[in-house]
Amino acid sequence: MHNWMAPLRAALHTVSRQPALSLDTARVQQLQQRYVDEFRQLWMSLLAPQSAPAIQPGADRRFAASAWSENRISSYTAGLYLLSARALLELADCVQADEPTRQKIRFAVQQWVDAAAPSNFLPLNPEAVHKAVQTRGESLRTGLDNWLKDLRQGRLTQTDESVFEVGRNVATTAGQVIFENALFQLIEYTPLTAQVHARPLLFVPPSINKYYILDLQPDNSLVRFALEQGHRTFIMSWRNPDASMGHLTWDDYVQDGVIRAMEVVRDIAAADSGGTINTLGFCVGGTLLANALAVLQARGRQFAHSVTLLTTMLDFSDTGILSVYVDEASVALREATLGKGGLMTGRELASAFSSLRPNDLVWNYVVGNYLKGETPPPFDLLYWNSDSTNLPGPLFAWYLRNTYLENKMRQPGALTVAGVPLDLQSITLPAYVYASREDHIVPWKTAYASTQILRGPVRFVLGASGHIAGVINPAKRNKRSHWVGATRSRRLPAQAQRWLDAAQERPGSWWTDWAQWLAEQAGPLVAAPKKPGNARYRPIEPAPGRYVKVRA
Repeated sequence: MHNWMAPLRAALHTVSRQPALSLDTARVQQLQQRYVDEFRQLWMSLLAPQSAPAIQPGADRRFAASAWSENRISSYTAGLYLLSARALLELADCVQADEPTRQKIRFAVQQWVDAAAPSNFLPLNPEAVHKAVQTRGESLRTGLDNWLKDLRQGRLTQTDESVFEVGRNVATTAGQVIFENALFQLIEYTPLTAQVHARPLLFVPPSINKYYILDLQPDNSLVRFALEQGHRTFIMSWRNPDASMGHLTWDDYVQDGVIRAMEVVRDIAAADSGGTINTLGFCVGGTLLANALAVLQARGRQFAHSVTLLTTMLDFSDTGILSVYVDEASVALREATLGKGGLMTGRELASAFSSLRPNDLVWNYVVGNYLKGETPPPFDLLYWNSDSTNLPGPLFAWYLRNTYLENKMRQPGALTVAGVPLDLQSITLPAYVYASREDHIVPWKTAYASTQILRGPVRFVLGASGHIAGVINPAKRNKRSHWVGATRSRRLPAQAQRWLDAAQERPGSWWTDWAQWLAEQAGPLVAAPKKPGNARYRPIEPAPGRYVKVRA
């Protein structure tokens, strides 16, 4: 349950090895004076009950409940915390150092600031105290039960997991597993239209998560949307690695994973498609897919017709907040401990990602689950988020060094993958590149950089919201918005901001724009197949299959 502290310890350890740091003294003096002035106002507001607090706790949703404003001591405590938190973060910004060091310092301070919020401590949280009194201590007993349960399972409960079951009310789109090997199962979905496009569509989800983020429930399933658009749709379901898979590498996932899946889909649909397929990769799945396409290109065996990349990094020049975890020392440590074999556990990966948004994904549940004794509401996306996966150590160590640390993937010939020099610039397929504007895992400008690597015709689309909510934005709900280029034919500018300045904002989901683009790549309509697979690849079991049900 204390794994959330690991990223903070890593960041502080990294900062401690930096050369002596200096501060912008003039700026520090300004901050000190402002802090003293605002603290004086806050103190006076406590002593003069008729005056309003100088800092309104309600401005932060952690202190939005009336219990905070109705109790002057609680209001003062929250106000003092907000004042001090802002001062500490601004002080961190006064450090004069290179940008990676500044980012690590700010990250470490942010972790401490978020952990120190008075809402996180029972005696200082008037909501939790009031509920304990109202329930005669029952909320505290329930909170203790919740804590013990989470302690046993080794992670925070973020949703009511009893509501969901893979195959019952998530990952429910009908289909059959028609191929499997040690790495993945391949699902072919049952068509929803009488006719389908001749060229099939293969989804490559990230190996770092379960595939059903793309097939949560019928009304927010990108898989089902593709079927409704008349595409013969396949998806890879990665196996959740156990100790027997601890030796697997990036090359294995490219060759025996993505390329093998592409070959099976091609062979099944060859009669109608002429042996070509459309492909889609999400996040790390997109990075794996791009590697597979470049490998096939180098071998002279390219049979993909198009590629869609969703929130994918090919150029790792700017990796956003995730860069706080990566430096030479941390990568060398992973190589020493996992590079020759072993597992990067799903628990550690999940805690690292949760630490990027600690108020939303850690402390919110500490307060609700433990201090208030509540059960979090059911939410399919958070159920998926808690269904973590392991990663083979050699794959993880290779990925960290060659992408996040050294950014070699974008350099033609700098890496050898599956036995050939890797050149992503050799990919000349029509490409659809999507990014989410508030993405904290794949910054949108980093995703945009893929448009300067791929050499075929590229359509770039920017969606509102973040890494997951931006992608899983069903067209039927007509929520949020997206930005598209002013024209389809013009070469995209090198600078992402220039593209955005000229882009047009449209209401609703990007799914409809993608559907129009994909229809142009999918070939003529033919009769939908009556049975999944073919004589060589026969149904093994119904979707969602066994692999996705294995928990880390």
